[in-house]
Amino acid sequence: MRHRIDRKKLNLKSSHRTALLRNQVIHFIENGFLQSTKPTVKEVQRMTEKLVTLARQGTDFNVRRRVKQLLPYKESAVVRLLKEIAPRYKNRPGGYTRTISMGRRISDIAPMLRLVWVESAETEGEAKR
Repeated sequence: MRHRIDRKKLNLKSSHRTALLRNQVIHFIENGFLQSTKPTVKEVQRMTEKLVTLARQGTDFNVRRRVKQLLPYKESAVVRLLKEIAPRYKNRPGGYTRTISMGRRISDIAPMLRLVWVESAETEGEAKR
């Protein structure tokens, strides 16, 4: 039984898993997309959704401190999340990211996904004009 087990181990030690997920989230925030295997993308998606929900509260000291605690490696990613990404989703109740299936990897037939940001209502309204 898998009661109270809520995360994938990704076949890594906990410290390596934490570092991998943090680096993948930073890459996703900086570049706007992430392409990797399905389990990795799903875990990165969970972490990113939680970070955006936290960052939507504003740019005060405590929010910045909590985001920096989860992403300690790059200050530029924290700034971009708080100043550019979170305000786009201020009125959205959740679901900030979307996964797109990319088929299977040729070498080991692992399912590949691409993680992208969902266009916000403000962005969609500007694009239609």
